[in-house]
Amino acid sequence: MKRICILTATRAEYGLLKPLLDRLTNEQSIDLKIVATGAHLSPEFGLTYRDIESDGFCIDKKIEILVSADSPASISKSMGLAMMGFADYFSENKPDLLVVLGDRYETLAVAIVAMNERIPIAHLYGGETTEGAIDESIRHAITKLSYLHFTSTSAYRDRVIQLGEDPTRVYTVGGLGVENILQYDLMSKEELVNAINFNLNRPYAMVTFHPVTLEDNRVEEQCQALLNAIASYPKMQFVFTKANADAHGRIINAMIDKYVEEHHHAVAFTSLGLRRYLSGLRYATCVIGNSSSGLLEAPSFGIPTINIGDRQRGRLEASSVITCHPSELEIKKAIEIALSPEFRQKAKETINPYGDGNTSEKIVTKINDFLKNDKIELKKTFYDCGGK
Repeated sequence: MKRICILTATRAEYGLLKPLLDRLTNEQSIDLKIVATGAHLSPEFGLTYRDIESDGFCIDKKIEILVSADSPASISKSMGLAMMGFADYFSENKPDLLVVLGDRYETLAVAIVAMNERIPIAHLYGGETTEGAIDESIRHAITKLSYLHFTSTSAYRDRVIQLGEDPTRVYTVGGLGVENILQYDLMSKEELVNAINFNLNRPYAMVTFHPVTLEDNRVEEQCQALLNAIASYPKMQFVFTKANADAHGRIINAMIDKYVEEHHHAVAFTSLGLRRYLSGLRYATCVIGNSSSGLLEAPSFGIPTINIGDRQRGRLEASSVITCHPSELEIKKAIEIALSPEFRQKAKETINPYGDGNTSEKIVTKINDFLKNDKIELKKTFYDCGGK
């Protein structure tokens, strides 16, 4: 039996990983180990490890790493704690494969430890670009630490290969978020209203705004621009999901809390959980913010996305996405476009570029092939795209 370790540090990451966890749990030849860390274990961010357990999964280990601050220095300290905690875990429990998703700082720290322990890494969603965030560098660094690569589009596969990874180890599988949407048992609108205790009797938008980590000292300015813009729409309702544990995320969350206290057309949640969040998207008029969900998941619901600023710059966008500058005037212009009948019809007809919803099966098939047939050779060769 092969032992596979899955790393998860945030609510969004777990939501994407869930269909893969479901499928791996049903594999008789795999011993699945889930390790929860980061924001999952923080009361401030909703203790979302409980969502994992309520879904019926057993967490093998909870590893505390968060420092109670969100400055760049505290992020570095959290990475150091992650390296120490996972050094102990991996030395005691050496999995045959570590599976990581995305581009967070905790993931890079854990991947470095796995590299030192000679544990092969399978990386989901390399090759993407988010030029406004430090995640851009982290994602590409994890790519070079990893052995197997699962990308959401063929363009991203090409970019992983461009980084020197052998094409025989890089696979286009689509997005797990699309699979969630197509397979998850979502709530009726009445169930959703009861679940969030907020009467959605008017058109509403789902709003998530994260810090743009490569822009200094602009988080308050940009968040205030967003709040000023939505305040211009008192007849709409707004459901906020708060920022993750990124540098300056607490500033955004404090501003959201203040706004919700003063405006009765808005409500905020530290975490909605996957089912409530996707159900919220299902009935929303539009999505507003700078979360990857607006680009990856929202198009599958046929609703407009207002993508603010540069955090997601470089990512492939569906025709339902409107990207605007992070100013009050530009955000209001984008909202007007999103609310227009013409654009709403365009969004209904959009095709999500991130796959057909069969992602987890493709990933597990390839993982089984490499593990069962002992195909992993950690002495990687650099693939030269120029053929020299």
